[in-house]
Amino acid sequence: MGLFERYLSLWVALCIAAGVLLGNAAPGLFAQVAALEYAHVNLVVAVLIWLMIYPMMIQIDFAAIKDVGKKPKGLALTLVVNWLIKPFTMALLGWLFFKGLFADWVDPQSAGEYIAGMILLGVAPCTAMVFVWSQLTKGDPNYTLVQVSINDIIMIFAFAPITAFLLGISDIQVPWQTLLLSVVLYVVLPLIAGAITRKKLDKANDHSRLNAFVANLKPWSIIGLLATVVLLFGFQAETILDKPLVIGMIAIPLLIQTYGIFAIAYFAAKQMKLPHNVAAPACMIGTSNFFELAVAVAISLFGLHSGAALATVVGVLVEVPVMLSLVWFANRTRHWFG
Repeated sequence: MGLFERYLSLWVALCIAAGVLLGNAAPGLFAQVAALEYAHVNLVVAVLIWLMIYPMMIQIDFAAIKDVGKKPKGLALTLVVNWLIKPFTMALLGWLFFKGLFADWVDPQSAGEYIAGMILLGVAPCTAMVFVWSQLTKGDPNYTLVQVSINDIIMIFAFAPITAFLLGISDIQVPWQTLLLSVVLYVVLPLIAGAITRKKLDKANDHSRLNAFVANLKPWSIIGLLATVVLLFGFQAETILDKPLVIGMIAIPLLIQTYGIFAIAYFAAKQMKLPHNVAAPACMIGTSNFFELAVAVAISLFGLHSGAALATVVGVLVEVPVMLSLVWFANRTRHWFG
């Protein structure tokens, strides 16, 4: 790893600070960027995320995808964690902290909204950023794609019922345009572009031109990640500075949830004797969140300045540094998997 990649967590921390400072110094500029959206999907953020996952998509060998079904245990792990464990543990932790431990510091309505935002994060498994985490842990790109794709299909049908059940809302309105457009932008289009690029560069099937091109794109992938962090925190800068205590209270159960889910998945992966390049992405998918969808639904259901919207933004605040720490841990423990 180069100097820039080795200290990526430091650059992310600096970008978080820069986003908050710039968001307060030039709120009008960030408001204009935030307005560039369609179906609650910010187009600038979409381009930056596209930059992040395009190098990963180029590495996908479609000829190898047919063999993924021979290793179903990795798929089973991520599906069980994402749909049978994660949403319910998130709801339980939210209730435990905001209806119990923190009940004296927040009013009942706000507490309910904070729990709702946490639930929205828990029911939305990661779609885009997981390709970055997979790449950083040397995950199998073909297997990662299949895992994400199956989760996306399930999410189309399971997101609303599980969210409605956990929130106690019978007629939840999910912005389907946001979900479908996000899947197209973050999975389908980069996948098509990656397949075309691979076919053009790897005609000789020796991977030399392909590997050189991916190496040249790698810095752009990291720049896309850092720029996304700056924008997301710039959008919510005023809210972050206005409510530091609340943000700390929301962050505590989110941290417990994130590290706890990873520990469950990683232990299970080791017991199942999964190869590391399958286990690491499977655990990352179950641990990280589709925060774009969670934020959009929170705003749609509860409003831009609601506690639910704030909780989903805190999810972004927590996710990037925490996921980088888990990437570090996964890379350090690669030898556990033989």
